[in-house]
Amino acid sequence: MKFWDSSAIVPLLVKEASTESLLKMLEGDQQLLVWWGTPVECTSALARREREGSMPADQTTAAIERLASLATAWDEVAPSVAVRSQARRLVRLHPLRAADALQLAAAVVAAEHEPASLEIVTLDERLRTAAEREGFHVIMP
Repeated sequence: MKFWDSSAIVPLLVKEASTESLLKMLEGDQQLLVWWGTPVECTSALARREREGSMPADQTTAAIERLASLATAWDEVAPSVAVRSQARRLVRLHPLRAADALQLAAAVVAAEHEPASLEIVTLDERLRTAAEREGFHVIMP
């Protein structure tokens, strides 16, 4: 099982340069672990593309439907005091946005504070750097 950041989920929903490699990775290990807020982050990314005119509404709707289907099979790290506490610590130590800190905090909690025990899949450079500094093995296709 790997922890998947929202930045790695979006290419599973819409065609991007990393889509093929991420789909292959998913075929090899279909147990996704995500943060509770991942569906909101992914929907936001898709809606932003639609607003900016780079994706038509019908494609956005189809991608959101794929997201809902994918979400039926993944495990989520629920919001908790532990996740919030870790996120507060992480934003003090690393140049992370709040949502990225919550993503990484969820991974810390899921790994039971043993980062080496869990791999993180992300396309976000800041999150990758912070996760590596925390001791995670990061996969960046």
